[in-house]
Amino acid sequence: MKRIVLVTHSERANPGKVREALHAKGCTTEVRYVAGGAALPPMNGSRLEGYDAAVVFGGAMSARDVDEHAFLREETEWIGAQLAADAPLLGVCLGAQIMARVLGARVFAHPDDLCEVGYHPLYPARPDCPLFPSPFHAFHWHREGFDLPPGAELLARGVIFENQAFSVGTRALAVQFHPEMTAVTHERWLNNPKAQKYFLRPEVPSAERQRADAPRYDPVVHRWLGRFLDHWLARF
Repeated sequence: MKRIVLVTHSERANPGKVREALHAKGCTTEVRYVAGGAALPPMNGSRLEGYDAAVVFGGAMSARDVDEHAFLREETEWIGAQLAADAPLLGVCLGAQIMARVLGARVFAHPDDLCEVGYHPLYPARPDCPLFPSPFHAFHWHREGFDLPPGAELLARGVIFENQAFSVGTRALAVQFHPEMTAVTHERWLNNPKAQKYFLRPEVPSAERQRADAPRYDPVVHRWLGRFLDHWLARF
């Protein structure tokens, strides 16, 4: 039985479908809300002490905000130690951006000031990619992207931000989108007063459109997620 620590950056963050899928595969999980003061498990050799792997989720802050948030600076160093040890790690949105930055890649706002919010298409980076065998639409909510880190393999491409997923080493994976999304979390994000500014942008689908897209696209993402986690868990 694999034990996995889930790192979050918001008090109401919900690991959602990722946590559900891990439990369905016999894993146990524990959430650490690092922005609220929770401690990160230390490295013990090439593994985390007490855990087999880590999943780092998204947050409202930027991966570049290490001078503003002490917890983010500590977390960035912690992720760097895991990558240096080729430890099992999965980064989601902010987690992926931190990984990219640790590996020497640029994290940046879109040059045309575009945001990637709502359901947008993903495309395999190559025809024979087992982790992304076919195109599908996934849920995004971010205003920054990343360059492909040196030594990493691009797994999936997008339209607004090209680099959407990568692997590095033998056990680390990163995705820019949100496979963990649930209907409850989606509705909470759509109704967040701070989110309303995004719906004024022409590239962002309306809340009504996103609600209509969810039942069409989410089941495909959830089936993909199960297979994706199988590939990741088999690596350690």
